[in-house]
Amino acid sequence: MIKRFMSRRLLSALTAAVLMLCSAPSALAKELIVGGQAVGIQVETDGVLVAGLTQVETSEGTKRPAEEAGLCEGDVICAVNGEKVSGAAELIEKISALDGESAELTVRRDGSTMRMEVTPARSTEGQRMLGMWLRDGISGIGTVTFTDPGSGIYGALGHNISDGDSGAAIPVDTGAITDAEIVGVDPASSGTPGELNGCSDSGRVLGSIDTNTVHGIFGRAFEPLGSRIVDTGTITTGRAAILCTLQGRSCQEYSVEINRIYKDSSGEHVMLTVTDPELLEKAGGIVQGMSGSPIIQNGMLVGAVTHVFVNDPKRGYGVSIQDMLRSAGVAA
Repeated sequence: MIKRFMSRRLLSALTAAVLMLCSAPSALAKELIVGGQAVGIQVETDGVLVAGLTQVETSEGTKRPAEEAGLCEGDVICAVNGEKVSGAAELIEKISALDGESAELTVRRDGSTMRMEVTPARSTEGQRMLGMWLRDGISGIGTVTFTDPGSGIYGALGHNISDGDSGAAIPVDTGAITDAEIVGVDPASSGTPGELNGCSDSGRVLGSIDTNTVHGIFGRAFEPLGSRIVDTGTITTGRAAILCTLQGRSCQEYSVEINRIYKDSSGEHVMLTVTDPELLEKAGGIVQGMSGSPIIQNGMLVGAVTHVFVNDPKRGYGVSIQDMLRSAGVAA
């Protein structure tokens, strides 16, 4: 649950997202530097993401060029007539230069590459448009979970960075985590997710973002992201704690209860309840920007917070540290 800020425009303008327990030691024990600090997250996409489809109003009526050509939300446009496109502005420029002629788009969908022919429609304002919402970047605030002291690989968020409209995972071309300071919290309430209010410093890059996976974002840290070294362990039901930053740059530990552990096709997950009076008073529970907050149990790092129940912000979900390490390519 990365806290992010997003805006959308039609194909005629650049569209970008501006963000945003008791357990015995595990056989998979590994020493990691535990996180808990908030960081800025900046990602540029590999290609241009189709965030949505829309209609074009023309002098001849309503037209839907992209939809009629077979494009879908979540598709990634890589090239126009064989020429690579790296951003929405470049795609818009190439479509405008066609002067109404059909274009062959190279599109990635679900791991496959295909080619689609689409003809721009001329809007009543005289612009050549395909009828798509586009996204070529995203930024926001998230929380670091761990850093491997041997390799320098870090993990954060506990879930992937996805498009807020289509739900599709953002295909990362380049990305970075940066220094950030939390200046306040908008508390959560039933039906209204809260959020961390932070300022990120793009001039102070802390690490790269190399992969965007279902278990989090991973990359190389350029400097130490914390100093506390702990073993990893296996989650069990019962008392635990999470580490997160509600003010400034210093993280703090807050008590939670692990209520349930379950598995699905993506790995092991937990349901948890915030029990700490201070966290409940200041934030109302779990808020946007806290995804990636380490879950500590019996002095060991066992997982990370990922999502919140929107109708009950005192409750949320988490992912196991073993799943995060596997996705990071760090041997546990």
